[in-house]
Amino acid sequence: MNFKFIAVEGPIGVGKTSLVDLLAERFEARRIFEKVENPFLHDFYQDRAGAAFQCQLFFLLSRFRQQQELAQGSLFSVATVCDYIFAKDKIFAYLNLDDSELMLYEKLYGVLEEQVPHPDLVIYLQARDDVLLERIRSRRRDYEKEISETYVSELNRAYNYFFFHYNRTPLLVIDTSEIDFVKSREDLEELFRQIAAMQRGVQYYIPLGSSKGGPGLVRP
Repeated sequence: MNFKFIAVEGPIGVGKTSLVDLLAERFEARRIFEKVENPFLHDFYQDRAGAAFQCQLFFLLSRFRQQQELAQGSLFSVATVCDYIFAKDKIFAYLNLDDSELMLYEKLYGVLEEQVPHPDLVIYLQARDDVLLERIRSRRRDYEKEISETYVSELNRAYNYFFFHYNRTPLLVIDTSEIDFVKSREDLEELFRQIAAMQRGVQYYIPLGSSKGGPGLVRP
């Protein structure tokens, strides 16, 4: 594998965890999963006052702590695949916080971001809103029952906007709307070939048929 540190990103339900598992198995890499336990998450989904800011700060500090552990450990001694990038925190902050909260958030984020490692390659998984909703519902997680269709749609647009402007690392954009790399060996092998061929800059992988459902990564 050309890259020692790969991060897989994308909105909820797109298949990040599954791809991390498959990549780690294929390349004999260590897998790192984001710690999703957050005591403010239920209140946030219930739209309770102040919960968004509390939830966001908890996630920010939790992600920072985990990334610090990577930086201080033997991150580059073995290949590593992670299911998020630290910068994704800003996607949720700008989606959920008001202006005064964002001002405080940005000050803290700016201090923390300078201290975290950056991946050698980011893989951004896309899917249409309806595909994400179907995948979320099919896995039947209790805390995800409270997620609205509107929130999924807004989050999906926010992810597309973020990665349209992303240039921190090499970026491979994969439209997963019309493929199933978990169940289809052919889809998975083609995905592996795309990753193996990745060099620098931004590259797009839109499987045949994917363009039927939407425009892909476009400016919102």
